[in-house]
Amino acid sequence: MRGIRIGSVFGIPIKLDVTFLLVLPLFAWLIGSDVEQLVGAINGVFGVGIDAAGLTAGTTPWILGTAAALGLFACVLLHEFGHSLVAMHYGYEIDSITLWLFGGVASFAEMPEDWKQELAIAVAGPIVSVLLGVASYAAFLGVPDAIPSARFVLGYLALTNVLLAVFNMLPGFPMDGGRVLRALLARTRPHARATQIAAEVGKVFAFVLGIVGLFSNLFLVALAFFIYIGASSEAQQTVMKAAFQDVAVRDIMTPRERLDTIDERASVAELMDRMFTERHTGYPVMRNGRLVGMVTLNDARTVNEVERDAYRVEDVMSNDLQTISPDADAMDAIGTMQERDVGRLPVVNDEGELVGLISRSDLVTAFNIIQSRGSLPSIRSRDPTDVVEAR
Repeated sequence: MRGIRIGSVFGIPIKLDVTFLLVLPLFAWLIGSDVEQLVGAINGVFGVGIDAAGLTAGTTPWILGTAAALGLFACVLLHEFGHSLVAMHYGYEIDSITLWLFGGVASFAEMPEDWKQELAIAVAGPIVSVLLGVASYAAFLGVPDAIPSARFVLGYLALTNVLLAVFNMLPGFPMDGGRVLRALLARTRPHARATQIAAEVGKVFAFVLGIVGLFSNLFLVALAFFIYIGASSEAQQTVMKAAFQDVAVRDIMTPRERLDTIDERASVAELMDRMFTERHTGYPVMRNGRLVGMVTLNDARTVNEVERDAYRVEDVMSNDLQTISPDADAMDAIGTMQERDVGRLPVVNDEGELVGLISRSDLVTAFNIIQSRGSLPSIRSRDPTDVVEAR
């Protein structure tokens, strides 16, 4: 997830998504406007007698709401650190932890497929939340009755942290409980199949949560939508990873001898004509047989139509080349395309020579073949041109 970086802890970047900046004051307002009812809940659960009258006068509710909201999101951040530090213990890299609309999310460079590791990582967050709830309750007991505002905030955090742990353990994949479910399913099933089952359970959970939210809280409807999309996305990603296992870029790329390129000295008008006749929206740009850039339809559109004969491809092409090795995994190509938001990657060998091009359409076609046949046709024994013919 993208966001504003505010620091780094244990080498993990901490980010704030723009939605967090919107939801934090909303939470502060919701808590502040409900102080009296929350005091009643704290008194009932913990058997104490906090006087709500002194907490509902003037600006006190809004100060309490802000303090409680900040404390809650700090606990959410620690929850995500629970996941992250256990993952780092197993050798996984954490890209970032981001606070956003629905709390927090730890972005892993790679998700674990060992069920024992995933189980440990998944339960670490809820365990941290329970421990934070216990610590808040201990502090709550230690604060004198004469400081009701502090008792309110600590009591609120004690309750919400335990509720957060319980809610996260519900089987709403990709929530923590859904990941626990996948880990348990993966004990006796392939990881991809376990993901598909957990995702289907997660979708059912999201549907039920959405129905409940329609009659109680629209925030739950938004959360249900996020869970449904997250389950679908991760299931698709896992299926693709399983399908492309042991498939290299060279197996599905368009090889150099079948690749359409354009010289840097060609005019933009010529480029547009070729795009129309050859039905391509991007070309590797060559200089004396060497790759020097990539040019796309969007690059060409930056030139006014009347000036396209005067401008050369070299004037509009991108020099910031993101290439990939022919020996790289197909999933690496997918990840790079997603990260750089590009639709194609030049394939370059160790000598820096262009040997092919891999595009999203290449990957989709190969994926469809694998899904239909179980594998690409004799992929390791064929010449790359034969694979292109198979597409």
